[in-house]
Amino acid sequence: MEAPLEPLVTMSDNYQARERIATVVRRTPLTSVESIDRVCGATVPSNASLPKVQATRDYGAEVRFEVGALDDAFVAAKRWAAEHGAVFVPPFDDPHIIAGQGTLGLELHEQAPEARTILVPVGGGGLLAGVAVAYRALAPGTRVIGVEAAGAASMVASLAANEPRALSSLATICDGIAVKSPSALTLAHVRSLVDDVVVVDDGAIGEALVVLLERAKAVVEPSGAAGLAAVMSGLVRSDEPIAVVLSGGNVDSLLLSKLIEHGLSQAGRYLRMRIEVPDRPGSLGLVALALGELGLNVLDVEHHREGLSSLDVDEVELAVTVETRGPDHRDQALADLERRGIHVRVDNDQR
Repeated sequence: MEAPLEPLVTMSDNYQARERIATVVRRTPLTSVESIDRVCGATVPSNASLPKVQATRDYGAEVRFEVGALDDAFVAAKRWAAEHGAVFVPPFDDPHIIAGQGTLGLELHEQAPEARTILVPVGGGGLLAGVAVAYRALAPGTRVIGVEAAGAASMVASLAANEPRALSSLATICDGIAVKSPSALTLAHVRSLVDDVVVVDDGAIGEALVVLLERAKAVVEPSGAAGLAAVMSGLVRSDEPIAVVLSGGNVDSLLLSKLIEHGLSQAGRYLRMRIEVPDRPGSLGLVALALGELGLNVLDVEHHREGLSSLDVDEVELAVTVETRGPDHRDQALADLERRGIHVRVDNDQR
């Protein structure tokens, strides 16, 4: 791994100037934190993904946990640095950090100069700010759009208030961009240089994650799939090429399994339904036969007799999860079941 001992790229404070990107400065090969005989520590939320934590440790850093959101980890890291005479390196609230993140924009423009719209996930706003600076210097006509999770839309709230606004709570599967508030620095960049910031919900993000797995063979964490979710949801449209930044792959296997199931449900590939049938031999078999004839692959069946006030004394409820070929197949199968006299209630408003 190669890493800087000095800022890799610096940018002018004059954001009206076209020459916003200065020269690349010295790089020094670095194989681990200990190579420069210094101790590095990282403070992360207690619910940080296990691969992210382990990778940080493998690079030689000491990992400390803090209960709460990323913002709480920032405060704890600053406090620890002050108490131990260490240097606090912020994740986004620093011009050199923004400049380093902006090198992604330099590479993206070099590799995909035809892109006319760039989508960037937004947490604290450092990556979006850096990419926006790069494109305003190299391709000022290109649209740069930020994408936030609906349950952590602090940048949108701060833009509306014209100052950093902290959310009271966060509710999203996107832990990498779950930040309660951007900084004044990143907000100023976004206000001046970014064309728009849109918001996508977790359902759309989960669906995008599954598409990336199936079509692109890419393992991307929920935060990194936010940009694609915005395209798939129709929030961002263009007749010209769109480039989407996939900004992270730190997702543990258990969460990935849940996200795949959630994404398949959102995409109409999983169907969870409840069916009331007579409590007599053969009822389950008739339902299973109907499902098979309709091409529905049964994944799970639960048989409920007690605790349901809607059931008559001679009825049972079947909770069935099936796999479909997509929304059209799902809707056709549900209509066919009704025509066969099998009355279905669909879980989780999947229709």
